[in-house]
Amino acid sequence: MANRQARDRAVNSAGGFIRDFKEFLMRGNVVDLAVAVIIGGAFGAVITSFIGDIITPLLLNPALQAAGAEDIAALTFNGIKYGLFLAAVLNFVVIAFVLFLIIRAFEKFKRKQEVEEAEAPAEPSIEEKLNTTLIELTAVMERKL
Repeated sequence: MANRQARDRAVNSAGGFIRDFKEFLMRGNVVDLAVAVIIGGAFGAVITSFIGDIITPLLLNPALQAAGAEDIAALTFNGIKYGLFLAAVLNFVVIAFVLFLIIRAFEKFKRKQEVEEAEAPAEPSIEEKLNTTLIELTAVMERKL
């Protein structure tokens, strides 16, 4: 009998745990956060590729040719790999600038949308619609009397 009660408590406890975990996962914030992390990771990969594969070579190739190096990692002075540091600084500045442009464009779009919404005529409330309908109905009834 004691073993059965202990087993029942364990099953109920596990069921409660699973139910609580399911409720936790189904909360809107958790799902939104998961989507944001996944999209953020994908967006980060796109930005990293854009900077590393397109922008950095466009900016660095002339400087590397002038320095007589083929790779920025080859730029050293007395064992100090200043080329890697310069690449990291350049990547940071370019990534910050690209994100600035993206956020600025998003803010501009958002402001434009807010202006369009403000210019749109306001829809009458339910009470106003009801009052108008009652007034019209009263006028019709008075004409029929």
